[in-house]
Amino acid sequence: MIRRLGSTDAVLIVMGGILGSGIFLNPALVIGYLHTPALATAAWIAGGLIALLGAALFAELAARRPEDGGFYAYLRDAFHPSIAFVYGWTLLFVAQSGGMAAGAVTFAIYVIPALHLPIGTGVLGAIIIAAFTLVNCVGVRQGAITQHLFMLLNVAMILVVAVCALIAHGAATHAVVAPALAPLSNAQLLGASGIALVAVLFAYDGWHTSSFINAELKDPARTLPRAITIGVLLVVVLYLLANWAFLHGLGAAALAHSQTPASDLAALALGPVGAAIVTGLVAIATMSTLSQQILVSPRVYYQMAEDGTFFRFLGYVHPRTRVPVLAILAQGLTAAVVALSGSYNQILNYVESVDFVFFGLAAIALFIFRKRDGDRPVSFRMPLHPWSTALFLAVAWGIVADVAIGSPRDTLVGLGIMLLGLPVYRVFTRARRKAAAQEGTP
Repeated sequence: MIRRLGSTDAVLIVMGGILGSGIFLNPALVIGYLHTPALATAAWIAGGLIALLGAALFAELAARRPEDGGFYAYLRDAFHPSIAFVYGWTLLFVAQSGGMAAGAVTFAIYVIPALHLPIGTGVLGAIIIAAFTLVNCVGVRQGAITQHLFMLLNVAMILVVAVCALIAHGAATHAVVAPALAPLSNAQLLGASGIALVAVLFAYDGWHTSSFINAELKDPARTLPRAITIGVLLVVVLYLLANWAFLHGLGAAALAHSQTPASDLAALALGPVGAAIVTGLVAIATMSTLSQQILVSPRVYYQMAEDGTFFRFLGYVHPRTRVPVLAILAQGLTAAVVALSGSYNQILNYVESVDFVFFGLAAIALFIFRKRDGDRPVSFRMPLHPWSTALFLAVAWGIVADVAIGSPRDTLVGLGIMLLGLPVYRVFTRARRKAAAQEGTP
């Protein structure tokens, strides 16, 4: 593969990995769990701080290990190839495929009612995934341009939502639209806070995926750390703006009962025609994350194939487009299957339960690399390490425990697929050793 992507590409890819379906659905979930605007806003602020901690952590990891493979390579070098394989395996069958499916399903949730389409959300989601898969097979530059356009549209739609909130009459006007939200007891609030934070963190998730494109970045040791920190900070600002807009424009009760908050807010501010236009644009904007994930995640399966721990055909790079075509097709097919098989909430739960297992391991990896590297200078260092790194580790595995308590079935599905990667790794390594022995036999 060729290093064709620069600093601007990297920042937009970081933002594209985060901005997407979550911000147009999850504010309704969060206020529905917490019932008060102050607590909902606090959840989005807390999620932003956690995302910034994660961004700083991955910025230092990228500075210390700019080699191909990104997060996969960090786990391989810090722990063992088996841990890296399990991550790549989980990425294909749970984390990235689930995130892509969630984006495609969000698109369908907005589009199907607006156009009265006689089709299920999963089917339309699978069709959208197939279209983006084909675009990324054409080449990394074409895939990056497509991702940038959708990401910029996403930013524009958040700004449009904020304008709609100013035009609408405010929360008090819409109090009659939906039943009032009852106050929560202390016990209810404790349980709801954890579930709400999961929804927030799903919307913020994705900063780490930019590390997958190291092989196609110019000067990745400097470009990627800077891009991660700038990109995540900008997204936090945009998300806080969007959450304010939904709460101010719709009111807490109406937002909690909304299936399509952006469309409902646009209807109040702009009328039916404006709402129809905004609905279409928001639906298209939700494709930002989907486009980014199809662009970056197949690079991990390519690296696994290069390491000899996964199907070798996934390492095939097309001689003209210079992209791992078969890895891209494998990712698209798996995501389409997930879109057809699960609801948005199910996808959210099992993606987060698995993602934060590995985020905790990323924090441990930084401790390991710091010890191994000694005082070697790097372009970025995690602020307030080791306390900040330890805090991120505690939060990451605390999220896993919270999801397991709140949604045990979905958590078992995600963790079960993850653990299945260990015996699969043994099969691949045993086959590789056998092939190597046969090659060495006269």
